Amino acid sequence: MIVVGLTGSIGMGKSTTAKMFADEGVPVHDADATVHALYSGKAAPLIEKAFPGTVKDGVVDRSELGKHVVGNPDAMARLEAIVHPLVREAEIEFLDKARAENRPFVILDIPLLFETGGDSRVDRIVTVTAPAQVQRERVMSRPGMTEERFEALLARQTPDAEKRRRADFIIDTSLGMDCARAKVRDLVSVLSADGHEKRRTEAD
Repeated sequence: MIVVGLTGSIGMGKSTTAKMFADEGVPVHDADATVHALYSGKAAPLIEKAFPGTVKDGVVDRSELGKHVVGNPDAMARLEAIVHPLVREAEIEFLDKARAENRPFVILDIPLLFETGGDSRVDRIVTVTAPAQVQRERVMSRPGMTEERFEALLARQTPDAEKRRRADFIIDTSLGMDCARAKVRDLVSVLSADGHEKRRTEAD
């Protein structure tokens, strides 16, 4: 089975692209969704211990947590040390299930693929991109977003140009939904064929 890492900086359209793969029947493991589930589950007491006052009624208050970690590298590192191993556990369970189902390939939707070393765990990389001005307009239109927060988030992410350079495939979401969906369908065909070929080679 081929493991494909899907990544892209904030505002590039990665989540929308991940849904397009899911709509084509491809198993997608969403790291953000996993974190969201962990924030109301096993990660909540660990985060409350590290950052008192950030958990309300058993659920991490993301806004309150953000006050502790955004722009604070040491605090962010403490948070990641709690969350990343739990996300990795869920990812392994997902991969085991997909292999048992003989899937030719799967998508790991990982926003910080390069930043966390996740690129070492995948066979192919798809980077979702858009021009910088489009990215800025998308992000700044989000509720509660400020210029300072946007810049802090960008500072934590590998530059888009570097992500594109290291990608096997690139999807530009600024060209419209139909264009992005066509590209996804092309990749599903290519990656399915590659996955079946890999399985035959390993069987031989």
